[in-house]
Amino acid sequence: MSDSKLAGQFFDAAIGLLERVRDEESGNIAAAGAAIADTVAAGGRLFAFGAGHSSLAAQDVVYRAGGLALMNLLAVPGAVGVDVMPATLGSALERVDGLAGAVLDSSPAEAGDVLVIISLSGRNALPVEMAMNARALGLKVIGVTSVAYADGTRSRHSSGGFLRDHCDIVLDSKISIGDAELTADGIEAPFAPASTVVTSAVMQAMMAAAAEQLVARGIEPPMLRSGNVDGGHEWNGRVMTEYRDRIFYRR
Repeated sequence: MSDSKLAGQFFDAAIGLLERVRDEESGNIAAAGAAIADTVAAGGRLFAFGAGHSSLAAQDVVYRAGGLALMNLLAVPGAVGVDVMPATLGSALERVDGLAGAVLDSSPAEAGDVLVIISLSGRNALPVEMAMNARALGLKVIGVTSVAYADGTRSRHSSGGFLRDHCDIVLDSKISIGDAELTADGIEAPFAPASTVVTSAVMQAMMAAAAEQLVARGIEPPMLRSGNVDGGHEWNGRVMTEYRDRIFYRR
């Protein structure tokens, strides 16, 4: 069987986006890493939020091998993934006014903490209000979004603003409007989204930058090891015990 032409084209597109983000967003990624390191060093807490498929990149940095133990998922019920039934309800919840404030008010997040908000379009009420409310509470907000949407679509929030307008640091994923990298004869809609690949890479690069900053300040980054290697469970148990006041996914 010959190789798939379309599969190769997708890899080329994804690699091109990754190279572009690496080259064009390096300063912002370093700044985000420094903000996370500042918070860790000051005894603060870390949270990540994303709705729908954007939640995949948030979950990718929470409680995982090779990850910073202190990152917590800020979950909005019904908006974390496609497990809600019907799946379209998750999309509808992203447009509900007031939901972000209710979630933040009942969360452990407080002034001085960091919240990373992931939203590809950044145009729905949920991520915009999450950023606005978080900053009002005194959190530092890092937004991971596609600036192209802010330039080429209209906001769905009453303010007319996008996620990028309410962040301390913005990381641009460079994903084009529609999040589909390929077109082909016989396939009527554009297809092959790359936002998950690129956004997850941005998140991991940001966490690597944070770890680098912590080491530079003489602080050992509290990383988790794989539970599938010898000694991994014991290592993780020690880390979670030491930092239990800043880890919320065990409660």
